[in-house]
Amino acid sequence: MPATTTTRTSYTAKDISVLKGLEPVRQRPAMYIGGVDQNGLHHLVWEILDNSIDEVINGYATVIEVALDKDQEGIEISDNGRGIPVDIHPETKRPALETILTTLHSGGKFEQGNYIHSGGLHGVGSSVVNALSVELIARVRRDGFEHEQKYRRGKPTTPLKKVGPARGSGTTIWFKADPEIFAKTKFDVDRLREVLESKAYLHKGLRIVFRELATGETSTYKYEEGIREYLKKVVTERGRTMTTDFVFYHERPEDPRLELALTWTDETAEHIRSYANSIRTPEGGTHELGLKAGVVKAVRSYMESHNLQPKGVTVAAEDIREGLTAILSVYLLNPQFQGQTKNRLNNPEIQALVANAVSSQLEPYFNQNPTIAQAVVGRAVLAARARAASRAAVAEVTRKTAVSHRLNLPGKLADCESTRPEESELFIVEGDSAGGSAKQGRDRKTQAILPLRGKVLNTEQAGLSKVILNKELTDLVSVLGCGIGKDFDASKLRYHKIIILTDADSDGHHIATLLLTFFYRHLTTLIRGGYVYLGMPPLYRIDRGKERFWAWDDAEKDRLVTGSEDITRFKGLGEMSPEQLKQTTMDPRTRTLLKVLITDELETDRVVNDLMGKDPQARYKFVMESAREADDVDV
Repeated sequence: MPATTTTRTSYTAKDISVLKGLEPVRQRPAMYIGGVDQNGLHHLVWEILDNSIDEVINGYATVIEVALDKDQEGIEISDNGRGIPVDIHPETKRPALETILTTLHSGGKFEQGNYIHSGGLHGVGSSVVNALSVELIARVRRDGFEHEQKYRRGKPTTPLKKVGPARGSGTTIWFKADPEIFAKTKFDVDRLREVLESKAYLHKGLRIVFRELATGETSTYKYEEGIREYLKKVVTERGRTMTTDFVFYHERPEDPRLELALTWTDETAEHIRSYANSIRTPEGGTHELGLKAGVVKAVRSYMESHNLQPKGVTVAAEDIREGLTAILSVYLLNPQFQGQTKNRLNNPEIQALVANAVSSQLEPYFNQNPTIAQAVVGRAVLAARARAASRAAVAEVTRKTAVSHRLNLPGKLADCESTRPEESELFIVEGDSAGGSAKQGRDRKTQAILPLRGKVLNTEQAGLSKVILNKELTDLVSVLGCGIGKDFDASKLRYHKIIILTDADSDGHHIATLLLTFFYRHLTTLIRGGYVYLGMPPLYRIDRGKERFWAWDDAEKDRLVTGSEDITRFKGLGEMSPEQLKQTTMDPRTRTLLKVLITDELETDRVVNDLMGKDPQARYKFVMESAREADDVDV
């Protein structure tokens, strides 16, 4: 984000403020870089890089080049900014470049006008890097010449000198960390790449070039869409799926400047990457608090204005933020960081500003995009119900008994031979009779059968506490292998096709609905992942001489019947022979499966709550409203 205005473009030696000396850095480096481990080592790079980024932020640089030496211990960072001043400083009587690199708290970031926004340590960064380097070489292109000065462990070893004419302007810093300070001085290539790429995302149009001299490889990072592209990359890298395919983007050009991109995913926690003056703030701070408050306010306002409050559950702020994934970047005139390593932003005034900016833009966006808004609200409602169920379960289990989460497969399971989830299928069938036919008709290599005994628990009217004490459902969870509640882990799912296979009558439909309610309320990720299916057994067998046809409903039967056929109506899967069940319902080459999808979060939640919840009036209303669609109900 280049600066929109600059109040002053002059940048000379008199602009450099000197506050105090340098010697304490080598004695106590952790005070300045957080430690002398790999984090501290790489912090040296970030300090020099941030100085170049400051030139970008304020509109003076467009290109940053980074080169890693063959031994991966020396690194060079160059920009095409204004170049550090090289004239004599009026107080120190030394060149400004030398003053900056050898004196703590000296730099051009104290005086208003030189840097409108700064992410560096206000003159500390460059001198700290110099103090902790066994060698550092600074080259400045300025006023038609290139100037160079060398340093060792914070002290100049050569005077500042002109090394020849130069076109353009900019600063180049090469340094090698001091092995007397750091146990390991090799830089991590992947770590460098990650940070350089993130800086390019944060500054639309900035070109960052990274060269690895050991391999000769050159990488260029430049992103015209900025953090919008960054957000999509973060979602993909985390292996997540967006709740709905959208990215909300907002940019505030006036100070304090702000840029935000956000979406919601299937993650059970929030993930926010925040930056202040392009510096990553991994511990958050006031800007993140403002973002969270603004998002919650916008979603709640939308829910209230559209009467979307769910029945029987309170949607808390944490439910709204569940799955929130965002990139937030703010620019302040005087950032106040907690600690020298800037992990947290402390400016109190930024919290309300970000909150107001987010809520005032996000709510209108929801009003203009109701499908997106309802998906976000629906996701929050599901999170609220899951949280309420989990809280009740903890209380119930504490009160009653401990639960074993060991994978202990029930004896009634006829498992498949394959141990590859991607090719394994689990048929959940109704009763031992159907289970017997299914076991005989299955492909033993890839198809497993789990018979149910009677109707399972209605989990809409019972929380997770009762679920984990219900044998049929705990058997099912054990068979699936992925756990439930806080122990859920989709990567441990043993079958990538979970097929609910019940009779084509009212009891079968009821059992299927009970199972779908269980999956929807307690294993929603499996539905979202496309793992849950409904098997479609035929309702009729039609024999016409030596020909045989199958009809899945009355309309199809009427279309096939000409008048002289023998028609058999199946009351249950148990009436079908294993071969018939295989041919019509289980064989991947001839069967029909319906994938279970959630296309409307709020409507799905409402229907499940009305049909399966405790309120009989809501159920009666739904049945009466849907009566016209049920011309022929099998009772």
